[in-house]
Amino acid sequence: MPPPGMWVLGVLGLALSCRGAGAFVMHVASTCALAANGSEQGFDFTLVFNKNQLVCYEPSARFFYPCHWGLLHGVATALAILFNNSTLVQRVEARRQACHDLAPRYWAQTALRRTPPQVRVVPTPLTNVPDAVLLTCHVWGFYPPEVTIQWLHNGDVVASGDTAKLLPAGDWTYQTQVALTATTTTGDTYTCSVQHASLEQPLRENWSPGLSRKMTVMVAVAATIMTVGLVVLAAGIFVYCHQPQAQGPLGADAAPGPGPAPHPGPAPHPGPAPHPGPCPPGPGPHPGPHLAEWGQAVTKL
Repeated sequence: MPPPGMWVLGVLGLALSCRGAGAFVMHVASTCALAANGSEQGFDFTLVFNKNQLVCYEPSARFFYPCHWGLLHGVATALAILFNNSTLVQRVEARRQACHDLAPRYWAQTALRRTPPQVRVVPTPLTNVPDAVLLTCHVWGFYPPEVTIQWLHNGDVVASGDTAKLLPAGDWTYQTQVALTATTTTGDTYTCSVQHASLEQPLRENWSPGLSRKMTVMVAVAATIMTVGLVVLAAGIFVYCHQPQAQGPLGADAAPGPGPAPHPGPAPHPGPAPHPGPCPPGPGPHPGPHLAEWGQAVTKL
């Protein structure tokens, strides 16, 4: 059942609407202020009518009092009396106790959290300045908002960086950006270094200028010549490896021509066996009949 004050507010709204007062808005505003260490610093409970405070609550004394001194002061006084004599005081105190109990828990998850940043370097060519580019280091998604951003050129800190203001991202994180005008010299390196409480080491994003137009053409020509040379070399090796080999007149397939048969000579005298070498002898010819006879004669002697 709603407290008596709510009935009074309903009657008040009905009376104002019947007199042609127009539209009105009535709401309850409750705040729970926290200190830097997360402890409760203050509690407010206010009944607001058309963006004007009507009835306020004093936490130290635990009672409602009229805080509107205009035409509705009498109504605010009557409402404060009704609120003090109802259970609304206990309900407001319960909300205040919930604020006291839940504040440290949510404080650790929100205000004391550490969210690391993300970094990206975006180059923008400058048409009015030759061989120059505008480097913009975008840093976003970090919390707490304290952050240090530096530009480095080949490892040395550049003092000509312009730091923009921190902007809230709407999700308890912040974003910012730093711009630097750099020259497009081949071999140089520009680094955006970000230091934040969530990082053990600075987060760095490097950017290096590309090759100039003249150097790009030279590299393309050299690559084309090298490719053509490799293709020609591969074709030459392929043709050489697949060329048919020529056979001489004494090849294996040549038929033996007519000629005198070899004259059989005297059988050789058996000599001492050769000393065995490191490699085993290959299979030799089968001994003929002459060698067998010489062996029998030697045995008889």
